[in-house]
Amino acid sequence: MKRSRSQWLPWMVAAAAFLLAGYLASRLANVLTPFVTAAILAYILNPLAGRLSARGLPRALSAGIVTVAGVSLIFALILIIVPMLITQGQALVERLPVFIDFLQNRALPWLQATFGLKLELNANSWRQALAANAGSLKAALSSVLPQISHGSVLVIHFLANLALLPLLQYYFLLDWERMTRGVARAVPRRWIAPVSEVAGELDRVLGEFLRGQISVMLIMAAIYGGGLALAGLDSGLAIGMVAGLLVFIPYLGAFTGLLLATLAAVLQFDSFSGVLLVWGVFAVGQTLESFLVTPYLVGERIGLSPMAVIFALMAFGELMGFVGVLLALPLAAMALVLGRFAARRYFNTRFYQRKIGG
Repeated sequence: MKRSRSQWLPWMVAAAAFLLAGYLASRLANVLTPFVTAAILAYILNPLAGRLSARGLPRALSAGIVTVAGVSLIFALILIIVPMLITQGQALVERLPVFIDFLQNRALPWLQATFGLKLELNANSWRQALAANAGSLKAALSSVLPQISHGSVLVIHFLANLALLPLLQYYFLLDWERMTRGVARAVPRRWIAPVSEVAGELDRVLGEFLRGQISVMLIMAAIYGGGLALAGLDSGLAIGMVAGLLVFIPYLGAFTGLLLATLAAVLQFDSFSGVLLVWGVFAVGQTLESFLVTPYLVGERIGLSPMAVIFALMAFGELMGFVGVLLALPLAAMALVLGRFAARRYFNTRFYQRKIGG
C-alpha cells in the first residue's frame, strides 16, 4: 500500500500545482500577460543565448544581444505591417464607390440572372434608413462612449506592457539557467528519475513545436506576402504578412488573408483574372504549408492535431483570457507529454497486464 501511495504521490502533487497555477493565472491574467509573453520568448531564444555564452561571451552580454535582436525583429514587423495596413485601408475607403458600382452594375445583375435573386442596391434607401434610425444610432453612440474611454485605459495598459516586455525578457534570459537549476534542486531525490524523464520530453516537444512554429510563421509570411506582391496586389505584402503570422491558429491565417486579399483585389482589379491570381497564391501557399513547410519544421511526431490546437486556443482563451491564448499551445503540448508518460506507466502496471483468472 505504501508503495502504491508513493507511486501516485508525484502525480497528485503535480495535479495540485497545475490547478493552483491555473487558478492564479485566471485571477492575475492582466498582470501576468507581459511576464508570460517574456517567459515564452526567453524559452524560445535561450538556446541562442546559450550558444553565445559557450563562445566565451558573458551571460549578461549574451542575454542583452539576444533580447535586442528579438525585440528589434518584433518591432520591425510591427512598423512594417501597421503603416501598410493603415495606408491600404485608406486606399480601400477611397475606392469604396468603385466597389459599390461593381456590386450594383455587375455583381447583382449576375446573381439575378444566374440564381434569380432580386437584390437592389439603392443609395437613397440607405439614406432613408439612416434617417429613420438616427435616434437609435445616437443612443448606441452614447452607450459606446464610456467603453471608448475604458478602451483608452486598455491602450495605455498595452503600451506599458509592451515597454516592459524587453526588460522582462532580458532578466528571464539572464537567470534562465539559475531558475531551472533551482526548480531541479527542489524536486525530491526519490522522484528525480521520472521528473527528469518528463522534463526532458517536455523540453523537446515544446522547443520543437514553438521554434518550428515561429519558423513556419515567418516562411508563410514571406510566401503569402511575396506571392500577393508579385500578383500585383497593392496591399499584398501587408495582407500576406498578417496571414502568415496567423498560421499558428490552423486555417485562420489563410482564411483571414484570403478574405482581405479578395476584397482588396475586387476593389483594385477591373477583371476577374486578378482575383483568380490572388486565390492561386493562397492555394499554393496552403498546399506548401500543409504538405511541406509544417511537416518538415514542426513534424507529425509532436502529435498536436489541428483540432487539438483549435480546442486548446478556445478553451484556455475562455478560461484565462489573452494569457490563456499565449499558454494554450505550450499547455496542450505539456498535457500531451504527461498523457503519454501516464499511459506508459499504466501499460506497465500489474493491473493492466494481469489476465483474467491469472
